[in-house]
Amino acid sequence: MKHAQATLVLVKPDGLKKSLTGNILTRLSETKLEIAAAKVVKVSKELAEEHYCHLKDKPFFAELIKYIQGELHNRKKVLAMVYWGNDAIDKVRQLAGATNPEEAESTSIRGSFGRITTRGLYENVIHASTNENEAEREIKLWFGPDEIIVDLYPTEIKEEKLKRKVWA
Repeated sequence: MKHAQATLVLVKPDGLKKSLTGNILTRLSETKLEIAAAKVVKVSKELAEEHYCHLKDKPFFAELIKYIQGELHNRKKVLAMVYWGNDAIDKVRQLAGATNPEEAESTSIRGSFGRITTRGLYENVIHASTNENEAEREIKLWFGPDEIIVDLYPTEIKEEKLKRKVWA
């Protein structure tokens, strides 16, 4: 059964360094999904660790944090996007390919552009949410409600006096 859902897509630092953003967006456009949010993000250590919290006990965790923060590619940013539409998670994951670039279909994004470093780190150029629960957790981590053009999840209005940077 088809139903509208949202998924987080990250073009990782290696994808940005290799100028693959256009190629990746072209491939993603084949899904006929809508981009509901997009921004370039400088990834803090806290954001990286929270994003990959389910892998914190793995021996490669520290390297993974450096990778997503751009320290391994001298590109300290990712392109974060929310894709939205019918079966968005499966469509994007199928297009992304297997996490291990060597196991990914050659026509997938990771099969075409990913690699495994000599140290065994998967540089797979793109992240795609694995299921609806993870998608919601990740989207809420990377985006605020006002940054997304559709109302994906329940929100509330909070009145706060915040100090924030504004244009001079």
